[in-house]
Amino acid sequence: MIEAGHFAAIIALVLSGFQAWRGLAGDRSNSGLFSIIAFFLMAFSFATIVYAFARSDFSVQLVANNSHTLKPFIYKIAGTWGNHEGSMAMWCLVGLGFAAAGAWLLRTGRPKFEARALGVQGLLNFGSLLYLLLASSPFTRLDPAPLQGTGLNPLLQDPALAIHPPMLYLGYVGYSFVFALAAAGLIEGRVDSAWAKTVRNWALAAFVPLSLGIALGSYWAYYELGWGGWWFWDPVENASLMPWLIGAALMHSITVTEKRGSFSAWTALLAVLAFCFSMLGAFLVRSGVLTSVHAFAVDSFRGSMLLGGLLVFGGAALVLFLIRATKLSSGPSWTATSREGALMGNNLVLTVATATVMLGTLFPLIAEALGETISVGEPYFNLTFTPIMALALIALPVVQAWSWGRADLSSLWKWAAGFAGIVALFWLAGIGPLDIPLLAGVGLAIGVWLIIGAGLEIWRRAKTFSRLGSMSPRIWGMTIAHAGLGLFVIGAVLQTSGRTQTTIALQQGEAANVAGWQMTLDDVSSIEGPNWYAERATLTARRGGSVQTLEPSKRYYPAARMPTTETAIHKTGTADLYVALGDGRRNAAGETRWTFEVFLNPLIDFVYLGVILIGLGAGLCMWPRKKRKTEAA
Repeated sequence: MIEAGHFAAIIALVLSGFQAWRGLAGDRSNSGLFSIIAFFLMAFSFATIVYAFARSDFSVQLVANNSHTLKPFIYKIAGTWGNHEGSMAMWCLVGLGFAAAGAWLLRTGRPKFEARALGVQGLLNFGSLLYLLLASSPFTRLDPAPLQGTGLNPLLQDPALAIHPPMLYLGYVGYSFVFALAAAGLIEGRVDSAWAKTVRNWALAAFVPLSLGIALGSYWAYYELGWGGWWFWDPVENASLMPWLIGAALMHSITVTEKRGSFSAWTALLAVLAFCFSMLGAFLVRSGVLTSVHAFAVDSFRGSMLLGGLLVFGGAALVLFLIRATKLSSGPSWTATSREGALMGNNLVLTVATATVMLGTLFPLIAEALGETISVGEPYFNLTFTPIMALALIALPVVQAWSWGRADLSSLWKWAAGFAGIVALFWLAGIGPLDIPLLAGVGLAIGVWLIIGAGLEIWRRAKTFSRLGSMSPRIWGMTIAHAGLGLFVIGAVLQTSGRTQTTIALQQGEAANVAGWQMTLDDVSSIEGPNWYAERATLTARRGGSVQTLEPSKRYYPAARMPTTETAIHKTGTADLYVALGDGRRNAAGETRWTFEVFLNPLIDFVYLGVILIGLGAGLCMWPRKKRKTEAA
């Protein structure tokens, strides 16, 4: 079976080559046909890999290295993409899926433009498939086959991690088709309002799953790794954040190109960069240059191939951009104090923020190559990334009310007074009944400011309650996304500034007071699962009349020879009481004391709910616009 899948992938490679050839030659129909057939072949090829995992076929090297007969069935299936080779097969499948969707859905009335977009996508898919078949084949047989597999990385045996990679690939690879549309527009020398309308939904189709995929990964790290927080500036986390930031800038830039015909060159450049940063992320995760719990591979040869692909495709697109950019229409004139100026400011801030994250991620690698050891952590990002983004978020509610061309600044003082008033309220609360540091007060004010600003903006457009329901889904989408951003900021600030962390050591029957809770260790017992065994602590947490039982554990997976931390979380409604089990140490009297990391994370769910709202809002923005009724003849 796996050989049939291998053969299908080879045919998909050949057809992607034909798709590229016919597409770049302007043959829309044949390029589209090749892309659709190639997709179905790759879908069949991927299904054979899934089938091999489902039936624990250890004669397939990939299955032997990443599965085990005792593993729950859902994780056998998820094991297909929980490794380098399988995830690259999924990357190819998604890339070919976007090409097939493009062949099916693109109806711009410009067949040569569509053909060239399909042609460029065919080139990208050809490169991905070539990399899969030459450097990362999931179809290799073992002879003789082992009787048992080594098991999937235990950290990946989690429901969130079963969904997280497919969501990320939909985002990363989705930007490949945006890249193809940008390249096609640059080849034609036409990046205008009609082009922006075409690109808009494809960019959103990549942005939404990327947002949700990042949130899923963050939530998994929160409850699975025992670190107690939601973001750690891990290099692999940063690798996903960079295309997200550029993708956010791209969506706002597309709006200007669509509405006003301006920013054509800039929008095309962002479309190219979004995919380049996706490829950079793939290189960082799979080349072995990074050490992370998320890193997939430590193979410099594969890394070199990915870097080569990034340089070839990204370099070619940037050269094309340099040749064509000056010939693109610049649209009507605008001033810095206009909606165009505000959105350009938004773009520049997001681009600088991306560069800041990239510098913080790559600088240790560059220093290591020069023989130095330098670590860049949270303090760097707090001093650089956070202030840059804070300025943009403060300006957002103000500038979204500005007019195209030139804004009326007469009411600017009201906005300034409004924001200052909210900051003052939090500062007064901080020195009064609540313990809020000054900077946290500013952060909370920004979150509330964004939510109020989102509400004011939709009210400015609707003007009456009766018209709120008739506002377009796109307007509601923008409002929900901006409100979600405010909710995210509130959660992030509260969690960062208000989180408490305490380490306690208890023996059975002993109690300690932590963050207002009395924690009593009732028992530590040994338990077994389908492919693991564990030590599980039973703690009783008491506060007032509330009594909760928490059961953190430490698992050990013998097949993979890896331990994992299984945290226990009690949601109080305003915070998470979060407990991770540490090691047990026996004293001279023969008594064992167990260590626990106990966190109290205030309103951390706002972080994830905020991102869900951002994704939901962006999804609503894909809603088709109503066609204006033409006057009856």
